[in-house]
Amino acid sequence: QVHLVESGGGLVQAGGSRTLSCAASGVIVSRDSMGWYRQAPEMQRELVAAIARGGSTNYGDSVKGRFTISRDNAKNTVYLQMNSLKPEDTAVYYCNSKTIWGLDYWGQGTQVTVSS
Repeated sequence: QVHLVESGGGLVQAGGSRTLSCAASGVIVSRDSMGWYRQAPEMQRELVAAIARGGSTNYGDSVKGRFTISRDNAKNTVYLQMNSLKPEDTAVYYCNSKTIWGLDYWGQGTQVTVSS
């Protein structure tokens, strides 16, 4: 059974930083592609950042240079370091796993609210 448990969301002031964590079980973060997505009210879910099996990363245009995705293989956990936060970063952030067998899993999401 797969569980992706996000934590670290909350209220932060514009310009501040926040780190999200995704503790994974049932998938292996070093083997499967892991990513962070976000969804703001009345908006489509969008890719924030992803890290592939080999360690290559890619980012949504709106967060490039501000956010960093990383993983701790020993803890089977993926992180999203968010710097220089803006009010438009306010959204529910979801952890995602795309396994080597083509299966797609999602966490329950964590709310990040950036106040101006």
